Amino acid sequence: MYIIVGLGNPGSKYEKTRHNAGFRVIDSLAGKYGIPLDFEKHKAACGKGIIEGEKVLLMKPITFMNNSGEAVRNAMDFYKINPEDELIVIYDDIALAVGKLRIRAKGSAGGHNGIKSIISHTGTQNFKRVRVGVGEKPARMDLADYVLGHFSKEDVPIMEDAFKDAADAVSIIISQDINAAMNKYN
Repeated sequence: MYIIVGLGNPGSKYEKTRHNAGFRVIDSLAGKYGIPLDFEKHKAACGKGIIEGEKVLLMKPITFMNNSGEAVRNAMDFYKINPEDELIVIYDDIALAVGKLRIRAKGSAGGHNGIKSIISHTGTQNFKRVRVGVGEKPARMDLADYVLGHFSKEDVPIMEDAFKDAADAVSIIISQDINAAMNKYN
């Protein structure tokens, strides 16, 4: 079983912000595979289904970004999964150009508070990640204002494609392996 977690902040106020890229990819996966996010458990909006023949739990933590690890730990303990093999985390990355993806099998938090929380709560950096580029913040802009801001009109179609590509990358990780996804998207 895979636990697939998209990071973001709950509530309509944050719905289409840069920081909610992970939530948007979960929505894309849910739509592509007909998995309704129809219950709340493990401090997250969840949906159970099948992707590429594998059982999955799709999760959108409702803990807010900085406490995402609470939801991940809760689900990991409940389903007794090994994060190295069965956890995929999807999140926004300001170090990547708008719409670019970067897939990794493990790594540091790189300054991302949601990933810091997951590493802290799981006790490991060894879990698969799909990073979705939201572009670098402008020099004089506050980081929080940037990531909690909305995409420009020009960036919206690029990001819509990126959300679909990130969902496709998750499918490839599950059906083949992470190397196949990295080869296609990195």
